[in-house]
Parts: sequence; C-alpha cells; structure tokens
Amino acid sequence: LQIDKSGSVINDLVKLEISPNIEHAAMTKVNGIIVHQTGGSTAQSSLSSYKNAGANGAHFLIDKDGQVYQTASVYKQTWHVGKLRSRCMVELTCSAEEKKLNAKFNPGAENKREVAKSVPQRYPSNSDSLGIELVGAAVANDPKKPDDLTYETVTDAQNKSLQWLVAELEMTLGIATTEVFRHPTVSRKNASEASTAKW
Repeated sequence: LQIDKSGSVINDLVKLEISPNIEHAAMTKVNGIIVHQTGGSTAQSSLSSYKNAGANGAHFLIDKDGQVYQTASVYKQTWHVGKLRSRCMVELTCSAEEKKLNAKFNPGAENKREVAKSVPQRYPSNSDSLGIELVGAAVANDPKKPDDLTYETVTDAQNKSLQWLVAELEMTLGIATTEVFRHPTVSRKNASEASTAKW
C-alpha cells in the first residue's frame, strides 16, 4: 500500500472518508489490527456518526458490498479497543502472582496491568493498533433482553476486502500476522462480534 505523509492510503480500492473527530494522539508504531463489527446496518450510519463531537470509530470501514473506506489516519490513535483482557491468561503464560491478581474480576485493574506491558506480552491496544470495522447489525435475540445480541454474518465481499486490507497493512507497516484479532478476543465484547470474519 502507498501511504502518504498524513497517514492516508492512496489506492483505488480505498475511499477516503477521514473523520478528524475520531482521531486522537499520534500513533508512532502499529503493532496490531483489531477487527470489529459496527452494530449498525449501513456504512452511512457509521460514517455519519464519526462526524459527531466525541465520536468513537476505527481506521477503516468495510461495507457489505466490500467497499473499503478509510476513516482515520494510520498515524493517529482511535478509541476502538476498550479495556484489555489478560493475554497471558488466554495463552497460559501468566506468573503465579498474575494468575492470582486476574482471579479477582476487576477489568479496570486488569487493563492497567496489561497496558504497562508491550506487545506480544499484551494484546494490541488503542495506542498501537489499527481498527477495521465491518458493517453488520447486532440483532436482538430476545426483545426483553436488550444486551442479548448476535451480530450479522460477514458477507463474502467483506471478507475478501478484509483479507486484502489486512495483508496489505501487514506488509506495508510490518505488522505480525499473529497480532490480528477479533474485538472480543482482546476486550470484553459480545462473542459473536466479527465471529464470521476471515483474513
């Protein structure tokens, strides 16, 4: 990929829709990629929301037809990850002391311990990862339980674009393939989010 000095991708397959409201501090090193689903059913609803003051968003958005939008500079942080899970708990590499600390359910304290580490001892975070959103609604399983949601299946066109984009970003920015994750893997999110994404 060709990336200009502002952090915008120069490629016919990527439409620039940069939203400064979702950009935060500079990102000096990209250590990973986090794959998300929007929760909304259209790309336009996400693109519009990114223009609101205080909006959160990711660096790229892939519509159901596979169209890729860039919504933030690859040199800027966006707030797309949330509190990190303990990577050593998942990979069974925690020290006895850290296992004991993680046994007490305290996501805030767990996140604080994690962000003090470096990748690959922790998952990529807001400070060093690119976010890719796939347009996909979160559908209620039971109207009486608003938090009981299942995300739509990712389309073949989205997966094709995702595979292309991830491969290009890995090659261009030197991101290890082992550092690409679904959002629920790295943070406490709905397990069905991006569960059908393939890269």
